Amino acid sequence: MPAEHEIRADFDRDTIVVYQAYAPAIADAAMAAGRFVPPFSVRRMTWIKPSFLWLMHRSNWGLKAGQERILAVRITREGWERALSMATLTSFDRRLFRTPDEWQAQFRAAAVHLQWDTERSLRGAALPYFSIQVGLSRHVIAEYVERWAVSLADLTPRVRAMHDLLRSGQAEKARKLLPPEKVYPLRPDLARRVLIDA
Repeated sequence: MPAEHEIRADFDRDTIVVYQAYAPAIADAAMAAGRFVPPFSVRRMTWIKPSFLWLMHRSNWGLKAGQERILAVRITREGWERALSMATLTSFDRRLFRTPDEWQAQFRAAAVHLQWDTERSLRGAALPYFSIQVGLSRHVIAEYVERWAVSLADLTPRVRAMHDLLRSGQAEKARKLLPPEKVYPLRPDLARRVLIDA
């Protein structure tokens, strides 16, 4: 059983994969350019998630309007950990903040927001542990686009195939198409900041 709070991700020595769901116009432009370009906006918050199945739940397997295309964005681990180092939780937690007022002041000033959402199974059932989601504000999105992002991959065909398999009762075949995920290690100060071993 995974820990209540841990980061599970597809990563290697230098990079980590995060997932995002976009409208076709944004995904098409990004894939054509090999990087995020307009109509992607660097002036509004964007959320990145290392859990593939959480995004499948959130986007209903890419069937929600405006979330039809599933992109895997490989970013540097340095960028990922920089985002975590700037992050403030989206809700008060007494393990990290002395008072709600202290949390609110930090949250309002934060360039990065962070929340833990209930992780999901292949069929969308709630699991008894959480998945991390990181919101990058307009103050850091340019850095994400220009310095952290290493490559983009369009996983939409795989997502469609997996969804079709699930609908036809072939869950084990769908499971074999899941991207790999393992526990991402964090140094102690970052782990405490994001409620891991806090």
